[in-house]
Amino acid sequence: MPDRTRRNFLFQAGTTISGLLIPTSLTLAQTTRTTNHKPKQTKKEEDEGEVTPNEDLMREHGLLRRVLLVYDESVRRLNAKHDFDPAIVTSCADIVRQFVEDYHEQLEQQYIFPRLQKAGKLPMLVSTLLDQHRIGRVLTDKIKQSAHDALKNKTDARDLTDSIRKFQSMYRPHAAWEDTVLFPEFKKVVSAHEYDSLGEDFERIEHEKFGQDGFEMMLDKVHQLEMKLGIGDPSHYTPQP
Repeated sequence: MPDRTRRNFLFQAGTTISGLLIPTSLTLAQTTRTTNHKPKQTKKEEDEGEVTPNEDLMREHGLLRRVLLVYDESVRRLNAKHDFDPAIVTSCADIVRQFVEDYHEQLEQQYIFPRLQKAGKLPMLVSTLLDQHRIGRVLTDKIKQSAHDALKNKTDARDLTDSIRKFQSMYRPHAAWEDTVLFPEFKKVVSAHEYDSLGEDFERIEHEKFGQDGFEMMLDKVHQLEMKLGIGDPSHYTPQP
């Protein structure tokens, strides 16, 4: 190919390639600008990430149910005379006292029950639940004391297992009735604005009492107890067909 012809060919090819690259660069710049300037979330989108009061309380019931599973395994081992550290039960009772009785139930008694009572809704159920809160504290005291005695003196654990069983048999239906009857009715008697505001109040109180990740911290404590007992995975409860 003559030199002039070859130079013309290379010039034309270079021009063509440059023409292809320039729009690509512009497109990349436009894409970058679009990515760096995403539109702000709407109020609705922000609200969808928030935990509502009922969700918050029901999630805390989930933590309680996992405590009850630790109690289940503790009673099984005690009855079977297996080696068992009563300090696990003491730790569970401390979580119940600190998170369930001194926090979760106080939210219910200060914010949920009074609104239902004012609206004249579920008076018998509210009265029963309040009575069970009181009895629950008595049982937790007995569990803590019996676990301490068993740990210190290696005494008969019958008092301990009896207190645990009473606590379990009361709190499983207690949580179930609140989740399926009380909380849905509570949502009906408050305005949407008040309901949202209470969600913010619950979150603030939790952070003030336990820190920014209070629920996650308590859940991790329960999980550590589950791991010690070998029940830290839901597959543990899958039956063999």
